[in-house]
Parts: sequence; structure tokens; C-alpha cells
Amino acid sequence: MNQINPRKLLRSKWTAVSPINKEKHFIITDIEFDEEGVVIHCEIEAVMSKRTQLIDWRQLKEQDVWLQGWK
Repeated sequence: MNQINPRKLLRSKWTAVSPINKEKHFIITDIEFDEEGVVIHCEIEAVMSKRTQLIDWRQLKEQDVWLQGWK
């Protein structure tokens, strides 16, 4: 399981273990917190196509789905 600090997610780099729409490398481009510091919105962008999508940031903890950094 990847250790993730939600406060350090912005601009972090991720590699999809199984490419998504032929895209493998991603970067977190937007993250929003509520008043209590809980993540309410997280957006990930494909590096090559610039396509963005919302993601549940907790999915990034799954090492069988996501790897930290660009591999």
C-alpha cells in the first residue's frame, strides 16, 4: 500500500499499472479540501493527452493499480 499525505498530492506524479486509454503517466493537477482538511475533490491529468478526470484519491494507495512516480 502506498503511503500518501493528502496535503502533498498536488503536482505528484503517478504511473498506472494497467494503462488507461493507452495512457500510463499522470499528474495530480487539482485538489480541494473542506474546512476540516478532508479531501473533497481530486483531479488527475494524463501527461500525453492532457485529458483530466476526477479520481478518489484513496485509489492511489492501491499498489496493484497505481505506482508513485513515473516508471
